[in-house]
Amino acid sequence: MTALDPLIYAKLLRTNSASLSSLLLKRGLRNTAVRGVRPLAAAEKPMVGPAVTVRYIPAREDIDGSSYSSDPSNQQRKAIDTIPEGHVLVFDCRSIAEIAGIGAVLARRLVYRGCAGLVLDGGVRDTADMAQLGLPTYCLGPAAPANLVAHHASDMNQPIACGGVAVYPDDIVFGDAEAVIIIPRKYVREIADEAVAMEEQEEFLKLEIESGKPTLGVYPPNQETLERYEAWRKARVEVV
Repeated sequence: MTALDPLIYAKLLRTNSASLSSLLLKRGLRNTAVRGVRPLAAAEKPMVGPAVTVRYIPAREDIDGSSYSSDPSNQQRKAIDTIPEGHVLVFDCRSIAEIAGIGAVLARRLVYRGCAGLVLDGGVRDTADMAQLGLPTYCLGPAAPANLVAHHASDMNQPIACGGVAVYPDDIVFGDAEAVIIIPRKYVREIADEAVAMEEQEEFLKLEIESGKPTLGVYPPNQETLERYEAWRKARVEVV
């Protein structure tokens, strides 16, 4: 696994899921927003980090008894106990909302490991406790039944599906109040730069709309608007 460059991380913190989705769309990537997941608790900043993946397949009664939780081959536990600092754990729960993919006890281990966040297209148990941990968590909602009721953790750090989106190990996972976006690692540097520029330009365009200008020619900006934007941007730089 590869840590995210701190400069790229800092730039991504300045953007949002809508901008990232648009920039990925410009590159032909239409299916990047994990469907159905919502943040378990409000956060002051976005969740950003490389993906560590775990795939759940349907549980089978002769394998997934109570003893499997303490089996060293359990891929869920292996991922939780080894996730690198700053990474995001992503579960493929097959979009089963009524079964928990994880609970508060195991989530505490993720906090200790310095995990950047948790994404699963399934339920979470102990939600009140989980919400207090400070671990960014995106899920389909609360669910009391434990994962062994329906899930067997078959492998880790393989390509998975989460909320209908392909997630590869080391993809960059971005989450805010609106959505979770999966960014292929090869695009993240250029997208981070473009996202910062987009945020700055949109700040200006909002001011244009608020000043009474019509949307046509402002959003998207025509040449005249772009010239006003450049003058505005240069003036800001000079002040700084």
